[in-house]
Amino acid sequence: MRDDQRRTSTPESLPEVITRYLKAHRAHDTPTAVTAFTREATVIDDGHTYEGTEAIEGWLGRSATEFTYTSHLVSAQQADATHYIATLHLEGDFPGGTIDLRYQFTLRDDLIEHLVIEP
Repeated sequence: MRDDQRRTSTPESLPEVITRYLKAHRAHDTPTAVTAFTREATVIDDGHTYEGTEAIEGWLGRSATEFTYTSHLVSAQQADATHYIATLHLEGDFPGGTIDLRYQFTLRDDLIEHLVIEP
């Protein structure tokens, strides 16, 4: 995904599966968040890789309880029909207290197949 190919999107124009995941994750609703992923999905977060819905469910459960934080969608971009980037601003009791994270989504069959979360 080259920067010159990305199109800025509004949060409302993100695919339903991404907004469902983001809302469920923000609400600590792990069962709903997991439904946004393909069975063999991969998530990369904080240097760790989680493969398959079982591993992703465990990751979501831990991330929901490890720190207390709020998140706000700052921007959204569409690279092509299956690649989206959502930037979220987080504030909470984690080290540093604030951070902007890029959620890089790859979709397949209207579900999340790959998600990379990084600063």
